[in-house]
Amino acid sequence: MGTRDAGLASGGAASSAASGHPRKPVAAAVIAAGGTGTRIGAPLPKQFLEIAGKPVLLHTLDVVSSLEEVVQIVIALPEEHIPAANEILKRRPVRADVLCVPGGASRQESVLRGVAHVRLDAEVILVHDAVRPLCDRETMVRVLDAAWKKGAAVPGLPASETIQRISRRGFVLATPPREELYAIQTPQAFHAAILRSALDRAQREGYVGTDESSVVRRAGHRVFVVEGSPYNIKITRPLDLDIAETVISGRLEKTGGMEMAEPRLRVGQGIDYHRFAEGRRLILGGVEIPYEKGLEGHSDADALSHAVCDALLGAAGLGDIGRHFPDDDPANRGRCSLEFLRAVRAKIEDAGWAIRNVDATLLAQKPKLAPYMPGMRQNIAEALGADIADISVKATTTEGMNAEGRGKGISAQAVALIFRK
Repeated sequence: MGTRDAGLASGGAASSAASGHPRKPVAAAVIAAGGTGTRIGAPLPKQFLEIAGKPVLLHTLDVVSSLEEVVQIVIALPEEHIPAANEILKRRPVRADVLCVPGGASRQESVLRGVAHVRLDAEVILVHDAVRPLCDRETMVRVLDAAWKKGAAVPGLPASETIQRISRRGFVLATPPREELYAIQTPQAFHAAILRSALDRAQREGYVGTDESSVVRRAGHRVFVVEGSPYNIKITRPLDLDIAETVISGRLEKTGGMEMAEPRLRVGQGIDYHRFAEGRRLILGGVEIPYEKGLEGHSDADALSHAVCDALLGAAGLGDIGRHFPDDDPANRGRCSLEFLRAVRAKIEDAGWAIRNVDATLLAQKPKLAPYMPGMRQNIAEALGADIADISVKATTTEGMNAEGRGKGISAQAVALIFRK
Protein backbone atom coordinates (compact mmCIF):
# COMPACT_ATOMS: atom_id res chain seq x y z
CA MET A 1 0.00 0.00 0.00
CA GLY A 2 1.21 3.47 -0.73
CA THR A 3 1.55 6.12 1.95
CA ARG A 4 0.00 9.53 2.08
CA ASP A 5 -0.24 12.63 4.25
CA ALA A 6 -3.32 12.89 6.44
CA GLY A 7 -3.13 16.17 8.28
CA LEU A 8 -2.96 19.93 8.20
CA ALA A 9 -0.04 21.67 6.55
CA SER A 10 2.03 23.31 9.23
CA GLY A 11 5.29 25.13 9.64
CA GLY A 12 5.66 23.30 12.94
CA ALA A 13 5.71 19.81 11.42
CA ALA A 14 8.56 17.30 11.60
CA SER A 15 12.02 18.65 12.08
CA SER A 16 13.87 18.70 8.77
CA ALA A 17 17.02 17.71 10.62
CA ALA A 18 15.43 14.38 11.44
CA SER A 19 14.34 13.61 7.88
CA GLY A 20 16.59 11.01 6.33
CA HIS A 21 18.76 10.86 9.43
CA PRO A 22 20.63 7.53 9.46
CA ARG A 23 20.73 7.32 13.25
CA LYS A 24 17.99 5.43 15.03
CA PRO A 25 16.11 7.39 17.68
CA VAL A 26 15.92 6.79 21.40
CA ALA A 27 12.28 5.86 21.83
CA ALA A 28 9.81 5.30 24.63
CA ALA A 29 6.39 3.64 24.49
CA VAL A 30 3.24 4.59 26.34
CA ILE A 31 0.72 1.75 26.64
CA ALA A 32 -2.88 2.82 27.18
CA ALA A 33 -4.38 0.11 29.41
CA GLY A 34 -7.47 1.72 30.88
CA GLY A 35 -10.03 -0.83 29.67
CA THR A 36 -12.48 -2.29 32.18
CA GLY A 37 -13.81 -5.27 30.24
CA THR A 38 -17.43 -4.07 30.43
CA ARG A 39 -18.27 -4.62 26.75
CA ILE A 40 -16.56 -7.98 26.66
CA GLY A 41 -18.52 -9.18 29.68
CA ALA A 42 -15.45 -10.42 31.56
CA PRO A 43 -14.77 -10.24 35.31
CA LEU A 44 -11.29 -8.88 34.57
CA PRO A 45 -10.16 -5.91 32.47
CA LYS A 46 -9.42 -7.00 28.88
CA GLN A 47 -5.66 -6.50 29.22
CA PHE A 48 -5.51 -9.18 31.95
CA LEU A 49 -7.48 -11.85 30.09
CA GLU A 50 -5.36 -14.72 28.78
CA ILE A 51 -4.79 -15.67 25.16
CA ALA A 52 -2.83 -18.84 24.41
CA GLY A 53 -1.93 -19.10 28.09
CA LYS A 54 -0.59 -15.56 28.47
CA PRO A 55 -2.22 -12.24 29.45
CA VAL A 56 -3.12 -9.89 26.62
CA LEU A 57 -0.95 -7.19 28.18
CA LEU A 58 2.13 -9.40 28.09
CA HIS A 59 1.58 -10.33 24.43
CA THR A 60 1.50 -6.60 23.65
CA LEU A 61 4.57 -5.79 25.74
CA ASP A 62 6.58 -8.58 24.13
CA VAL A 63 6.23 -7.05 20.67
CA VAL A 64 6.78 -3.45 21.79
CA SER A 65 9.91 -4.40 23.74
CA SER A 66 11.31 -6.25 20.72
CA LEU A 67 12.02 -2.83 19.14
CA GLU A 68 15.62 -2.08 20.03
CA GLU A 69 14.92 1.67 19.90
CA VAL A 70 12.42 1.41 22.75
CA VAL A 71 14.32 1.84 26.02
CA GLN A 72 11.34 2.57 28.27
CA ILE A 73 7.71 1.45 28.44
CA VAL A 74 5.15 3.35 30.53
CA ILE A 75 1.84 1.59 31.16
CA ALA A 76 -1.05 3.88 32.10
CA LEU A 77 -3.88 1.98 33.77
CA PRO A 78 -6.41 2.33 36.62
CA GLU A 79 -4.52 2.67 39.88
CA GLU A 80 -6.31 -0.29 41.46
CA HIS A 81 -4.98 -2.58 38.72
CA ILE A 82 -1.31 -1.58 39.02
CA PRO A 83 -0.48 -4.41 41.51
CA ALA A 84 -1.95 -6.97 39.08
CA ALA A 85 0.09 -5.53 36.21
CA ASN A 86 3.28 -5.67 38.28
CA GLU A 87 2.59 -9.31 39.10
CA ILE A 88 2.22 -10.08 35.40
CA LEU A 89 5.55 -8.39 34.68
CA LYS A 90 7.24 -10.58 37.28
CA ARG A 91 6.18 -13.66 35.33
CA ARG A 92 8.46 -12.74 32.45
CA PRO A 93 10.37 -9.46 32.55
CA VAL A 94 10.65 -7.62 29.24
CA ARG A 95 13.82 -6.04 27.90
CA ALA A 96 13.01 -2.35 28.33
CA ASP A 97 12.49 -0.49 31.60
CA VAL A 98 8.78 -0.76 32.47
CA LEU A 99 6.84 1.60 34.73
CA CYS A 100 3.16 1.34 35.66
CA VAL A 101 1.45 4.66 36.41
CA PRO A 102 -2.14 5.65 37.29
CA GLY A 103 -4.17 6.58 34.22
CA GLY A 104 -6.94 9.15 33.95
CA ALA A 105 -10.67 9.28 33.38
CA SER A 106 -10.22 9.23 29.58
CA ARG A 107 -7.77 7.61 27.21
CA GLN A 108 -6.30 11.02 26.34
CA GLU A 109 -5.73 11.85 30.00
CA SER A 110 -4.13 8.43 30.56
CA VAL A 111 -1.76 8.99 27.64
CA LEU A 112 -0.96 12.49 28.96
CA ARG A 113 -0.10 11.04 32.36
CA GLY A 114 1.99 8.32 30.76
CA VAL A 115 3.89 10.82 28.63
CA ALA A 116 4.65 12.83 31.79
CA HIS A 117 6.70 9.85 33.03
CA VAL A 118 8.64 9.34 29.80
CA ARG A 119 12.35 9.98 30.19
CA LEU A 120 13.50 13.31 28.82
CA ASP A 121 16.09 11.88 26.42
CA ALA A 122 13.39 9.99 24.48
CA GLU A 123 13.25 11.49 20.98
CA VAL A 124 10.21 9.57 19.77
CA ILE A 125 7.18 8.46 21.78
CA LEU A 126 5.14 5.52 20.55
CA VAL A 127 1.57 5.16 21.87
CA HIS A 128 -0.12 1.77 21.67
CA ASP A 129 -3.30 0.13 22.93
CA ALA A 130 -2.71 -2.59 25.50
CA VAL A 131 -5.48 -4.62 23.87
CA ARG A 132 -3.89 -4.82 20.41
CA PRO A 133 -1.74 -7.92 21.06
CA LEU A 134 -1.66 -9.05 17.43
CA CYS A 135 0.24 -6.07 16.02
CA ASP A 136 3.34 -7.43 14.32
CA ARG A 137 6.81 -6.05 14.79
CA GLU A 138 7.09 -5.03 11.11
CA THR A 139 4.12 -2.67 11.43
CA MET A 140 5.64 -1.10 14.53
CA VAL A 141 8.96 -0.63 12.74
CA ARG A 142 7.22 1.11 9.81
CA VAL A 143 5.44 3.50 12.16
CA LEU A 144 8.55 4.26 14.22
CA ASP A 145 10.75 4.86 11.16
CA ALA A 146 8.18 7.13 9.51
CA ALA A 147 7.65 9.14 12.69
CA TRP A 148 11.39 9.63 13.12
CA LYS A 149 11.69 10.95 9.56
CA LYS A 150 8.44 12.92 9.33
CA GLY A 151 7.52 13.87 12.89
CA ALA A 152 4.27 11.91 13.24
CA ALA A 153 3.01 8.61 11.82
CA VAL A 154 0.16 6.14 12.23
CA PRO A 155 -0.70 2.76 10.67
CA GLY A 156 -3.85 2.55 8.60
CA LEU A 157 -5.84 0.29 6.31
CA PRO A 158 -7.89 1.57 3.35
CA ALA A 159 -11.64 1.15 3.74
CA SER A 160 -12.80 -1.96 1.89
CA GLU A 161 -16.52 -1.25 2.22
CA THR A 162 -18.65 1.77 1.48
CA ILE A 163 -18.77 4.08 4.48
CA GLN A 164 -21.85 6.25 4.98
CA ARG A 165 -22.51 9.25 7.18
CA ILE A 166 -25.77 8.52 9.02
CA SER A 167 -28.10 10.93 10.81
CA ARG A 168 -29.26 10.35 14.37
CA ARG A 169 -32.61 9.27 12.94
CA GLY A 170 -30.90 6.55 10.86
CA PHE A 171 -30.92 8.14 7.39
CA VAL A 172 -27.91 8.35 5.06
CA LEU A 173 -26.52 11.88 4.97
CA ALA A 174 -23.50 11.48 2.69
CA THR A 175 -21.14 8.97 1.11
CA PRO A 176 -17.53 10.14 1.48
CA PRO A 177 -15.10 9.03 -1.27
CA ARG A 178 -13.84 5.61 -0.27
CA GLU A 179 -10.27 6.35 -1.44
CA GLU A 180 -10.02 9.01 1.26
CA LEU A 181 -11.12 6.71 4.08
CA TYR A 182 -8.68 4.69 6.16
CA ALA A 183 -9.11 2.75 9.39
CA ILE A 184 -6.41 4.11 11.70
CA GLN A 185 -4.74 1.78 14.19
CA THR A 186 -2.08 1.97 16.87
CA PRO A 187 0.80 2.17 17.57
CA GLN A 188 1.03 5.85 16.73
CA ALA A 189 4.41 7.54 17.00
CA PHE A 190 5.52 11.15 17.26
CA HIS A 191 8.55 13.27 17.93
CA ALA A 192 8.42 13.68 21.69
CA ALA A 193 8.19 17.48 21.61
CA ILE A 194 5.29 17.38 19.13
CA LEU A 195 3.23 14.95 21.21
CA ARG A 196 3.95 16.68 24.51
CA SER A 197 2.98 20.13 23.24
CA ALA A 198 -0.13 18.86 21.42
CA LEU A 199 -1.41 17.01 24.50
CA ASP A 200 -0.71 19.99 26.76
CA ARG A 201 -2.55 22.31 24.39
CA ALA A 202 -5.55 19.98 24.17
CA GLN A 203 -5.73 19.80 27.96
CA ARG A 204 -5.60 23.59 28.33
CA GLU A 205 -8.32 24.08 25.73
CA GLY A 206 -10.55 21.24 26.89
CA TYR A 207 -10.31 19.31 23.61
CA VAL A 208 -10.67 15.52 23.63
CA GLY A 209 -9.65 13.71 20.44
CA THR A 210 -10.47 10.22 19.29
CA ASP A 211 -6.76 9.33 19.24
CA GLU A 212 -3.34 10.94 19.55
CA SER A 213 -3.10 11.72 15.83
CA SER A 214 -6.26 13.85 15.99
CA VAL A 215 -4.77 15.83 18.87
CA VAL A 216 -1.50 16.29 16.98
CA ARG A 217 -3.30 17.33 13.78
CA ARG A 218 -5.39 19.85 15.71
CA ALA A 219 -2.14 21.38 16.94
CA GLY A 220 -1.18 22.00 13.30
CA HIS A 221 1.13 19.08 12.51
CA ARG A 222 0.98 16.70 9.57
CA VAL A 223 0.51 13.01 10.30
CA PHE A 224 1.89 10.42 7.87
CA VAL A 225 0.03 7.16 7.24
CA VAL A 226 1.92 3.89 6.73
CA GLU A 227 0.58 0.46 5.95
CA GLY A 228 -1.20 -1.15 8.89
CA SER A 229 -2.03 -4.80 9.46
CA PRO A 230 -5.40 -6.55 9.10
CA TYR A 231 -4.44 -8.70 12.11
CA ASN A 232 -3.94 -5.63 14.30
CA ILE A 233 -7.42 -5.78 15.82
CA LYS A 234 -8.44 -4.11 19.06
CA ILE A 235 -9.94 -6.59 21.50
CA THR A 236 -13.33 -5.13 22.38
CA ARG A 237 -15.92 -7.93 22.18
CA PRO A 238 -15.92 -11.70 22.91
CA LEU A 239 -15.45 -12.52 19.21
CA ASP A 240 -12.20 -10.54 19.21
CA LEU A 241 -10.80 -12.82 21.91
CA ASP A 242 -11.65 -15.88 19.81
CA ILE A 243 -9.95 -14.34 16.76
CA ALA A 244 -6.85 -13.44 18.75
CA GLU A 245 -6.64 -16.94 20.23
CA THR A 246 -6.86 -18.48 16.75
CA VAL A 247 -4.23 -16.18 15.25
CA ILE A 248 -1.72 -16.56 18.09
CA SER A 249 -2.21 -20.34 18.27
CA GLY A 250 -1.60 -20.50 14.52
CA ARG A 251 1.61 -18.49 14.87
CA LEU A 252 2.84 -20.78 17.62
CA GLU A 253 2.15 -23.85 15.48
CA LYS A 254 4.13 -22.39 12.58
CA THR A 255 7.10 -21.69 14.85
CA GLY A 256 7.02 -25.02 16.65
CA GLY A 257 5.62 -23.50 19.84
CA MET A 258 8.15 -20.67 19.99
CA GLU A 259 6.68 -17.19 20.15
CA MET A 260 7.59 -15.07 17.16
CA ALA A 261 8.17 -11.90 19.16
CA GLU A 262 10.24 -13.65 21.82
CA PRO A 263 13.07 -15.74 20.32
CA ARG A 264 14.92 -17.94 22.79
CA LEU A 265 18.34 -17.28 21.21
CA ARG A 266 19.78 -13.95 20.07
CA VAL A 267 23.11 -13.18 18.35
CA GLY A 268 24.96 -9.87 18.52
CA GLN A 269 28.06 -8.44 16.86
CA GLY A 270 30.48 -5.83 18.17
CA ILE A 271 33.40 -3.98 16.54
CA ASP A 272 35.74 -1.45 18.11
CA TYR A 273 38.78 0.49 16.84
CA HIS A 274 41.41 2.46 18.74
CA ARG A 275 44.52 4.19 17.40
CA PHE A 276 47.87 4.02 19.17
CA ALA A 277 48.94 6.99 21.30
CA GLU A 278 52.10 7.91 23.19
CA GLY A 279 52.00 7.87 26.97
CA ARG A 280 49.14 5.39 27.23
CA ARG A 281 49.06 1.86 28.63
CA LEU A 282 48.08 -0.96 26.27
CA ILE A 283 45.21 -2.86 27.85
CA LEU A 284 43.22 -5.62 26.15
CA GLY A 285 40.74 -7.85 27.93
CA GLY A 286 41.83 -6.27 31.21
CA VAL A 287 45.45 -7.40 30.67
CA GLU A 288 48.22 -4.79 30.53
CA ILE A 289 50.59 -5.66 27.69
CA PRO A 290 54.15 -4.27 27.66
CA TYR A 291 54.51 -2.06 24.58
CA GLU A 292 55.87 1.33 23.61
CA LYS A 293 52.40 2.76 23.02
CA GLY A 294 48.88 2.35 24.31
CA LEU A 295 45.45 2.88 22.80
CA GLU A 296 43.83 6.29 22.71
CA GLY A 297 40.44 6.66 24.39
CA HIS A 298 38.37 8.21 27.17
CA SER A 299 38.39 5.07 29.32
CA ASP A 300 41.28 2.59 29.36
CA ALA A 301 40.56 2.10 25.61
CA ASP A 302 40.27 -1.68 25.95
CA ALA A 303 39.10 -2.40 22.41
CA LEU A 304 38.51 -6.09 23.13
CA SER A 305 36.22 -5.47 26.10
CA HIS A 306 34.38 -2.74 24.19
CA ALA A 307 33.67 -5.05 21.26
CA VAL A 308 32.34 -7.73 23.62
CA CYS A 309 30.11 -5.14 25.33
CA ASP A 310 28.64 -4.07 22.00
CA ALA A 311 28.05 -7.67 20.91
CA LEU A 312 26.14 -8.45 24.10
CA LEU A 313 24.14 -5.22 24.10
CA GLY A 314 23.29 -5.70 20.45
CA ALA A 315 22.11 -9.26 21.00
CA ALA A 316 19.72 -8.09 23.72
CA GLY A 317 18.58 -5.07 21.70
CA LEU A 318 19.93 -2.69 24.36
CA GLY A 319 21.73 -0.25 22.09
CA ASP A 320 25.50 0.21 22.18
CA ILE A 321 28.30 0.97 24.61
CA GLY A 322 28.22 4.67 23.78
CA ARG A 323 24.62 4.95 24.98
CA HIS A 324 25.35 3.35 28.34
CA PHE A 325 28.89 4.64 28.95
CA PRO A 326 29.28 7.92 26.99
CA ASP A 327 32.78 9.20 26.32
CA ASP A 328 31.83 12.67 27.54
CA ASP A 329 30.99 11.42 31.04
CA PRO A 330 33.83 12.29 33.47
CA ALA A 331 32.96 9.18 35.49
CA ASN A 332 34.22 7.04 32.58
CA ARG A 333 37.58 8.79 32.21
CA GLY A 334 40.32 6.18 32.60
CA ARG A 335 37.76 3.64 33.77
CA CYS A 336 38.62 -0.05 33.57
CA SER A 337 36.55 -1.59 30.78
CA LEU A 338 36.05 -4.78 32.76
CA GLU A 339 33.65 -2.65 34.83
CA PHE A 340 31.72 -1.98 31.63
CA LEU A 341 31.50 -5.73 31.05
CA ARG A 342 30.16 -6.32 34.56
CA ALA A 343 27.55 -3.59 34.09
CA VAL A 344 26.55 -5.00 30.69
CA ARG A 345 26.15 -8.44 32.21
CA ALA A 346 23.76 -6.95 34.80
CA LYS A 347 21.75 -5.19 32.07
CA ILE A 348 21.52 -8.41 30.06
CA GLU A 349 20.31 -10.37 33.07
CA ASP A 350 17.83 -7.67 34.10
CA ALA A 351 16.33 -7.95 30.61
CA GLY A 352 15.80 -11.68 31.14
CA TRP A 353 18.76 -12.97 29.12
CA ALA A 354 21.81 -15.09 29.97
CA ILE A 355 25.15 -15.32 28.17
CA ARG A 356 25.86 -18.54 26.28
CA ASN A 357 29.24 -17.79 24.71
CA VAL A 358 31.48 -15.07 23.26
CA ASP A 359 33.92 -15.35 20.36
CA ALA A 360 36.30 -12.42 19.79
CA THR A 361 39.13 -11.63 17.39
CA LEU A 362 41.85 -8.99 17.77
CA LEU A 363 43.40 -7.42 14.66
CA ALA A 364 46.94 -6.19 15.35
CA GLN A 365 50.21 -6.31 13.43
CA LYS A 366 52.09 -5.87 16.69
CA PRO A 367 52.74 -6.51 19.50
CA LYS A 368 52.41 -10.27 19.70
CA LEU A 369 49.31 -11.02 21.73
CA ALA A 370 49.26 -14.82 22.00
CA PRO A 371 51.02 -14.98 25.41
CA TYR A 372 48.38 -12.74 26.98
CA MET A 373 45.24 -14.38 25.65
CA PRO A 374 44.67 -16.82 28.54
CA GLY A 375 44.58 -13.85 30.90
CA MET A 376 42.17 -11.99 28.62
CA ARG A 377 39.82 -14.96 28.49
CA GLN A 378 39.95 -15.37 32.25
CA ASN A 379 39.22 -11.69 32.92
CA ILE A 380 36.32 -11.55 30.49
CA ALA A 381 34.87 -14.80 31.84
CA GLU A 382 34.99 -13.53 35.42
CA ALA A 383 33.46 -10.17 34.48
CA LEU A 384 30.58 -11.92 32.67
CA GLY A 385 30.09 -14.68 35.21
CA ALA A 386 30.80 -17.20 32.46
CA ASP A 387 32.86 -20.36 32.19
CA ILE A 388 36.22 -19.66 30.57
CA ALA A 389 35.45 -22.46 28.09
CA ASP A 390 32.64 -20.25 26.73
CA ILE A 391 34.96 -17.31 26.06
CA SER A 392 37.15 -17.41 22.96
CA VAL A 393 39.80 -14.81 22.13
CA LYS A 394 41.87 -15.00 18.95
CA ALA A 395 44.29 -12.65 17.25
CA THR A 396 45.45 -12.12 13.69
CA THR A 397 47.71 -9.78 11.80
CA THR A 398 46.44 -8.11 8.67
CA GLU A 399 49.56 -8.86 6.58
CA GLY A 400 50.48 -5.20 6.53
CA MET A 401 47.10 -4.15 5.17
CA ASN A 402 44.88 -1.33 6.52
CA ALA A 403 45.56 0.80 9.62
CA GLU A 404 46.15 -2.16 11.92
CA GLY A 405 48.63 -3.64 9.47
CA ARG A 406 50.51 -0.34 9.30
CA GLY A 407 50.82 -0.29 13.06
CA LYS A 408 48.44 2.64 13.54
CA GLY A 409 46.16 0.91 16.04
CA ILE A 410 44.26 -2.19 17.08
CA SER A 411 40.70 -3.27 16.40
CA ALA A 412 38.53 -6.00 17.87
CA GLN A 413 35.50 -7.91 16.65
CA ALA A 414 33.18 -10.02 18.78
CA VAL A 415 30.13 -12.22 18.37
CA ALA A 416 27.94 -13.14 21.35
CA LEU A 417 25.13 -15.66 21.79
CA ILE A 418 22.57 -15.09 24.54
CA PHE A 419 19.49 -17.07 25.52
CA ARG A 420 16.23 -16.37 27.32
CA LYS A 421 16.41 -17.46 30.94
